[in-house]
Amino acid sequence: MTRCRLCGSEAMASVVDLGATPPCESFLSADQLDEPEPAYPLHLQVCTDCWLAQIPPLITPEETFKEYAYFSSFSTSWVEHARTFVADAVQRAGIDAEGSDAFVVEVASNDGYLLKHVVDRGIRCLGIEPSVNVGAAARDKGVPTLTEFLSPETGSAVRAEHGPANLVVANNVYAHIPDVVGFTQGLRALVADDGWVSIEVQHLLTLIEENQYDTIYHEHFQYYTVASAIQALASGGLTLVDVELLPTHGGSIRLWSRPAEVAGEPTQRVADVLAREKAAGLQELSGYTEFSARVAKVRRDLLKFLIEAAERGETVVGYGAPGKGNTLLNHCGIRPDLLAYTVDRNPYKHGRFTPGTRIPILPPEQIAADKPDYVLVLPWNLRAELTEQLSFVHEWGGRLVFPIPELSVVEVASRKVTA
Repeated sequence: MTRCRLCGSEAMASVVDLGATPPCESFLSADQLDEPEPAYPLHLQVCTDCWLAQIPPLITPEETFKEYAYFSSFSTSWVEHARTFVADAVQRAGIDAEGSDAFVVEVASNDGYLLKHVVDRGIRCLGIEPSVNVGAAARDKGVPTLTEFLSPETGSAVRAEHGPANLVVANNVYAHIPDVVGFTQGLRALVADDGWVSIEVQHLLTLIEENQYDTIYHEHFQYYTVASAIQALASGGLTLVDVELLPTHGGSIRLWSRPAEVAGEPTQRVADVLAREKAAGLQELSGYTEFSARVAKVRRDLLKFLIEAAERGETVVGYGAPGKGNTLLNHCGIRPDLLAYTVDRNPYKHGRFTPGTRIPILPPEQIAADKPDYVLVLPWNLRAELTEQLSFVHEWGGRLVFPIPELSVVEVASRKVTA
């Protein structure tokens, strides 16, 4: 990659090179196991002018999202997160009134997991979701959904048909689009001149501090600090006015922005997070130079554990088949000889195989049937939720393994975990 996609600078520096991997949601059917499988370089770089971290756009969103394997509603904690967000967001935007002419738009609305809470409040809404299959699931829930990618043209068309949106939500999508400027202009086209835009995206600060390199994958084209997000928002005529630090996805930021003309001064929280980022060195190369070495240690520690377990004749299976898990499995070179299978609550993935590593994906009930010695938890960011769900492994003395931020093997008591 020779130029920054946000500011156009050629001052790009390497952060970590994870080799080449297949797209993380390209799960294989049994019929595809003997076919070629494309893999693409996964090399994170940072622009030393605007400090936007990014990977080359080697695959298009159309390739990834037209048919998508991720359904948000299968995460109990994520659905609750959405419910709480809606309650707070409609109050902030001043639209928590049934029967009003308020209008809420969510971009990348997935299966309606969030907007169904808006529908329940009697507030007019629309989801904009490019994936045909998950958009259909949203409509089945009664959530109006447009199957489309957001662009300035899409935003203008929705505004012309439905009116401007008092609140535009773009959760966990701002990293997924290579055209940062065009997407941001689309958000501005949607939102009312006195409206609000809420964006949730993983925080590069915690990604680096907590070794969360498995969240680097081809769906995520860029990785934001608050400092780089301010510049990205400004490219579309939006101004950051507030920020919240969230525990989701291992550490995220919720960016509250408004059209520049009405934004006013940002809150103290914005200044506080900017100061934390500067103190961590994320506006100079020193904040990035040690990350690659720490990533290598995560890989070595996990492989050592799996190899030693295999040599002892112990069984290890996985829990979950998230995109981040496929970055980890491919970077570590883990195959079924070290991880017999993984399980997932999403029936769409059952009978399929993980991309690149070709590990079978089975229903969750398989764990109780086989009673493995260890369960490697791939969606480690849901540690509390999954520790609860997997509390039954204590019945046969099974243990849970968390690979990030460092290898952690824990014994599970009934609804308790002790290190």
